[in-house]
Amino acid sequence: MAKTHTRYVCQQCGRVSASYMGKCPQCGAFNSMVEEVVHEEPAVKAGGVRGLSGRSQPRPIAEIGGEAEDRIRLPISEFARVLGGGIVVGSIVLVSGDPGIGKSTLMLQMAMEMAGAQKVLYVSGEESERQVKMRAMRLSSGKAEPPKNLLLVTETNLDAILNHVRESKPDLLIVDSIQTVYLSALDSSAGSVSQVRECAAQLRELAKSSGVSVFMIGHVTKEGAIAGPRTLEHIVDTVLYLEGDRFQAYRLLRSVKNRFGATAEVGVFEMREGGLTEVLNPSEAFLAERMVNAAGSSIAVTMEGTRPILVEIQGLTSPTQFGNARRTPNGVDFNRLLLITAVLTRRVGLKLSEQDIFVNVVGGIQIDEPAADLAIAAAIASSWKDVPVKADAVLIGEIGLAGELRMPAQMGARLREAQKMGFKTAITPKSIRKAEAYPKGIEIVEVRSLEQALHAALKKNEK
Repeated sequence: MAKTHTRYVCQQCGRVSASYMGKCPQCGAFNSMVEEVVHEEPAVKAGGVRGLSGRSQPRPIAEIGGEAEDRIRLPISEFARVLGGGIVVGSIVLVSGDPGIGKSTLMLQMAMEMAGAQKVLYVSGEESERQVKMRAMRLSSGKAEPPKNLLLVTETNLDAILNHVRESKPDLLIVDSIQTVYLSALDSSAGSVSQVRECAAQLRELAKSSGVSVFMIGHVTKEGAIAGPRTLEHIVDTVLYLEGDRFQAYRLLRSVKNRFGATAEVGVFEMREGGLTEVLNPSEAFLAERMVNAAGSSIAVTMEGTRPILVEIQGLTSPTQFGNARRTPNGVDFNRLLLITAVLTRRVGLKLSEQDIFVNVVGGIQIDEPAADLAIAAAIASSWKDVPVKADAVLIGEIGLAGELRMPAQMGARLREAQKMGFKTAITPKSIRKAEAYPKGIEIVEVRSLEQALHAALKKNEK
């Protein structure tokens, strides 16, 4: 007979406790413990072991085929770039993002594009079939009927979903969302730690044993992390984040884990009336509204995965009206802004202690790498001196605490992108040894310190 007992599980980190706690001792979350009833089954007999493909047999690695498997072609090139070139057969992908950012729209667009050559099953646990059909007609602008190979079903019971998969035999399964799916064998509610973990594990077994490619849409918490246990990210092959400012039209699809391609790869989309449209040249889009020769504006070249992107960084200094000067970043790390401000004050001699400093990255993109330090410093110095940065120059370099400049990675790719966008000058750290030859169509100004870099960026415009 099965034994039954009660336990309490934290919905943030998955910690299990025998009694209720108001605060989780592992993650510190308050009121996150939820009661669950667990039915312990008798030990599984030998021969009834659960696995991905029934009985398994160890084999020498030399006897296992190592040919690269062809990926399923994905017509949305920006999506294919993030996945590593296409959809891997039998892979399981988690797509997450803030509410209303466009996750369901992107998945439905992909399903409609793929349904021409593949059979796609779209399972919705949040919308009815009529509502999904209305969105599909809006995305196609009512010009044509959605393909017949796209099957829709509204279902939240995972057992029923697996039965639909066995009957329809799709090539691609989309589950919207994993937090709405539940297993009737578990007593906890849908979206709990145990339900999300077990449902994801069974979908993974389906993908690995049958070859069906599975896409799951996941919710995020108010802190921006994927809702549910951390093990959910370990179960899947690829984790994608759809991010962006809801007041901006651009959306970034970022890969934070990918077993079949490069991580940190980014695809850029623009939200329009007809859905998400690919932005094939993000640098041109981010610089389209740039005001040339405006004080406080500089151009940085940031690497998003393997793709260099040119972005405009704006800086503004203003005399403070209060005792403590403010530092307000948008798109850059707050601590990084404090470091750059301190170096400008101590090593360059700019009097910024009584200045409010505002830094903004145009387009809603978030820059995390230190290669944009020099462009941020140039934007602040340009605003403080009221002298514009050279209009045809890009600034690339990491700033050290001694005021020195350090060489970032993949400098050749950054310079080629700047040259392609029409920039004539690049201000970079002085390289002791070059890993690759720089392009010849752009003037390289190599400097050792931040003070020299600012002099080179502003010297032709200073009065």
